[in-house]
Amino acid sequence: MSKEIRPWKTLHSELVFEHRWYRLRRDTVELPTGQVLDDYFVSVRPNVVLTFPLTADNQVVFVRQYKHGLGQVLLELPGGVIDEGEIVPADAARRELLEETGYTADALEPLLQVSDNPTKDTNLIHYFLARNVRQVAAQALDETEAIEVVTIPLDRVEEMVLRGDIRVAGSVALCLLALRHLRP
Repeated sequence: MSKEIRPWKTLHSELVFEHRWYRLRRDTVELPTGQVLDDYFVSVRPNVVLTFPLTADNQVVFVRQYKHGLGQVLLELPGGVIDEGEIVPADAARRELLEETGYTADALEPLLQVSDNPTKDTNLIHYFLARNVRQVAAQALDETEAIEVVTIPLDRVEEMVLRGDIRVAGSVALCLLALRHLRP
């Protein structure tokens, strides 16, 4: 017989740090056992979009950029934060794709919504597949961004993931999901 799993009860919650790029909340919670934790910290983060952009000739559009947290240049799929006021995740995905790569798509197919760290983060990642993407503009990067656009043949993506050439968790998951979705 399985044990019932119940949510924790939030007794108190306060925002202890707020910056335009990061917000941290401290919760006091009561566990189903009655135990009280008075210092459970949660990152309050905006939702994110990530796109698997595929050209008509089966090239996948990636971005290579420096990620300061890890201190490395990494290859990943284009995406970013859903801005305040953006209601439709597909609109944010289309905007991010265009800004980071100069590519666009007529339609975005939603694949899945996931949480990459539900223990400590509040946000969801919206995964999209974009078919027949085409370059229509130059990149429109922020002054702090330096992004190289890289196209990789579709039939090489899985081997690159498995070899660790693509190793940002969200991009790994979306690559494997999109590849499975695209298989006949």
